[in-house]
Amino acid sequence: MNRSELVGEIRKKESFLCVGLDTDFDKIPAFLKKLDDPVFEFNKRIIDATKEYCVAYKPNIAFYEVLGSKGWESLKKTIDYIPDNILTIADAKRGDIGNTANMYSKTFFELYNFDAVTVSPYMGLDTLVPFIAFKNKWTIVLGVTSNPGSKDFQFISNDGQAVYQKVMSDTAKLYGSSNTMFVVGATRGEEIAHARKCAPGHFFLVPGVGKQGGDLKTVVQHGFIQDCGLLVNSSRGIIYAGSDENFDDKAGEAARLLRDEMAGLLRDHNF
Repeated sequence: MNRSELVGEIRKKESFLCVGLDTDFDKIPAFLKKLDDPVFEFNKRIIDATKEYCVAYKPNIAFYEVLGSKGWESLKKTIDYIPDNILTIADAKRGDIGNTANMYSKTFFELYNFDAVTVSPYMGLDTLVPFIAFKNKWTIVLGVTSNPGSKDFQFISNDGQAVYQKVMSDTAKLYGSSNTMFVVGATRGEEIAHARKCAPGHFFLVPGVGKQGGDLKTVVQHGFIQDCGLLVNSSRGIIYAGSDENFDDKAGEAARLLRDEMAGLLRDHNF
């Protein structure tokens, strides 16, 4: 999915919602665990309930690889089930050099056919090259994250510029906004504004709204650009909105409410 197609979906659905499929086997409703593939069945019902409200799905790879080969099988079935007009993001945060990075890129872009993958740039900009080389795929670079430990390294300053700001500005100068995005956490509104200055034309994938305390209005205030430029992720707040046999209905309602808020903010910005 290219940028114009993504923006088209945002306009069509009046939504920039990304649903995080962080499917924890221990949190799946008990009745699903009797089935052959509980993880896929859970994801399938979440997708059916939320697909009209979101423009992206983001499986967190850790929740699948912990289950071994069965988890990878569930992941493949999930990706194949997602409609083609919805962006698929592998939240893998891979970061390595040379041939290793090349193998990671092939895993997620060829074998599993994701549209995008999150990567860590902290071994250097050359580690991004194998991912960037794939046409019509997105490389989503870690910029500033929402966890408390982000202060340990990302905010170290050199000549008035934080490490994460250098990462973002250098990456943005080297790679265009047609196939790269940045992860920018939502729990610090002022940092979204600083991040936007580093990458004025790139899309941001924004985690941290909802359960982690991020505010949607603040994200839009500081991060919105002419073609939106935002994918705001919600995981637990949607997929675990319910835990009984009607869990999917409750997930759909949670996604609809967030989409409705997004639609109002888009209209406020004449989008």
